[in-house]
Amino acid sequence: MSKDVIIACDFSGREEVLNFLDKFSGRKPFVKIGMELFYAEGPQIVREIKARGHKIFLDLKLHDIPNTVKKAMSVLRELDIDMCNVHAAGTSVMMSAALEGLTRPDGTKPLLIAVTQLTSTSEERMQKELLIGQTLEETVLHYAENAKNSGLDGIVCSPLEAASVKVRCGKEFLTVTPGVRFADAKADDQVRITTPMKARELGSDYIVVGRPITEASDPVAAYERCIKEFMG
Repeated sequence: MSKDVIIACDFSGREEVLNFLDKFSGRKPFVKIGMELFYAEGPQIVREIKARGHKIFLDLKLHDIPNTVKKAMSVLRELDIDMCNVHAAGTSVMMSAALEGLTRPDGTKPLLIAVTQLTSTSEERMQKELLIGQTLEETVLHYAENAKNSGLDGIVCSPLEAASVKVRCGKEFLTVTPGVRFADAKADDQVRITTPMKARELGSDYIVVGRPITEASDPVAAYERCIKEFMG
């Protein structure tokens, strides 16, 4: 199983993201297109970035009734993306419907993963505001099991939970982990964070890194540093 660094391209529009990607004349990084950019530019920005040679994680976190999610996925499957996601809180029925909608007639599909708990969510917030009485780790593991049993390829979780997910769901079950910062970087609005090197040790398959790369004075150097620390 190959590991990779995914750059979170959380930009407001086409010009900004393409200017950023123009800096990468060598290795073409795996990129995440999230809600802000997708809602601003629509599917065409996905096609344009893909045509430049980048792998794409389309991070829209679908969460709705099963039929709506299935139909939305049947649209997204026509984009040449490599990974997309849903919220595991939508339940197993919704995740199964998402998988059905995402699978093309020839049986191919992008990787489908499920968000467990956002890395901005602490255990205290989860319990007090979401009224989930279990520990954060047990909640993540339970959601991961639901995702695996629904046929998904993996989950989004904190790097701090990646090792436990591997024990519970198996080594082949993917862990995609945001909340990664260099040891000398600020945490921003993330709560459950660690470094690229520690994420590797904990069993992350993919790390998602945004501002430590996109806001760096030299984004390419920051990306290469991240690759070196995470992939060795």
